[in-house]
Amino acid sequence: MKSSWWYSTWIIVASLAISLRTMVKTAVLVHSKRMTRAIANVMTREWATRMLNVLHIQRIVVHHAMIDFIPGRAYMIMSNHSSLYDIPLIFESLPGSVRMLAKKELYKIPLFGFALETNDFVSIDRHNRHQAHKDLQQARKKMEEGIILWAAPEGTRSLTGALQPFKKGIFHLAMETEAIIIPVGIRGIHEVLPAKTLHFTPHQTVSVHIGAPIDSREMGDRVALMETVAKQISLLTELPLPSDNKHETTEIKSMASH
Repeated sequence: MKSSWWYSTWIIVASLAISLRTMVKTAVLVHSKRMTRAIANVMTREWATRMLNVLHIQRIVVHHAMIDFIPGRAYMIMSNHSSLYDIPLIFESLPGSVRMLAKKELYKIPLFGFALETNDFVSIDRHNRHQAHKDLQQARKKMEEGIILWAAPEGTRSLTGALQPFKKGIFHLAMETEAIIIPVGIRGIHEVLPAKTLHFTPHQTVSVHIGAPIDSREMGDRVALMETVAKQISLLTELPLPSDNKHETTEIKSMASH
């Protein structure tokens, strides 16, 4: 059952308050020179958990393969994208220093842009060739230092929840940084907040299916990489929840557990 206008308003106000708290805390820590990547990781996950708990979302995280992060290698998370809540869901579900590939325009927002810039978020300016080259080198450096970059290869949120065709740009970045890609399939999040609406549906169960890593160096070219990732994400979005498969690990997270 979709939310009423007053409930939607309450959700928006609560979410803004959670985000503002995180941004102010970031500013204080940066200016007092106490901010570290480890602290940023904790704050990012705390923000994500609070955002999901506002809507009483139960999260089931399924690891279909073991992931061992290799020091010095670049890693990228790629998933389907059908709701704004994909963002906190990814931050909470994956280990390590996960950061979003952010649009350049977001850096212009007061306080929010400052939080992105000072917490190792990555942006590539594809409209400015010279700046794009500098951004790419910076992205590579951050990824090699341990930043795990999340990007949605669909480019925009799916209006129906179905997987859309992939954009090419993110796969150029993957090939150029020789990244290991972690495919992720998210199920049920579209019902929580469909794209381009304010129709919140609380008390939903969503599942995050984390697949086996894909080494971009083993792909013949960008097209082969794109097809492989698309196939894996599509399969992961269709998998049922596991029962007793010893090769899978399942975590269940809910508001009560936090």
